[in-house]
Amino acid sequence: MNNSKPKVAFICVHNSCRSQIAEALGKHFASTVFESYSAGTELNLQINQDAVRLIKTIYNIDMESTQYPKLLNEIPPVDIVITMGCNVICPYLPCKKRYNWGLEDPSGKSDEEFLEIIKQIEKNIKELMKNLL
Repeated sequence: MNNSKPKVAFICVHNSCRSQIAEALGKHFASTVFESYSAGTELNLQINQDAVRLIKTIYNIDMESTQYPKLLNEIPPVDIVITMGCNVICPYLPCKKRYNWGLEDPSGKSDEEFLEIIKQIEKNIKELMKNLL
């Protein structure tokens, strides 16, 4: 019997902010339900430092210890693709299910705007968990 968990890829163009937050929170809240990956089509040198700082502050998760920006070809085949909200330039990956969370990129914005996106991602992760259970 195959009881492997579905693999979920959170993708956006740069894989430096929203998709990295989603990967971190997916691992944090939903590792018993699905495996979390993130990737993009263009490589940033590092994860957004505001995201790193806020995720460390709120959840005590050090994203830089376990995550780094990756290209789409660096993650395994996935069952579910979740795009973060990058309109027409969203990367494409083959999958069984596809969702677009339509989130604004908080890069360069205030902590308040970052926190709104982080809270929305947490809510979306928990909804996804419920839907997959």
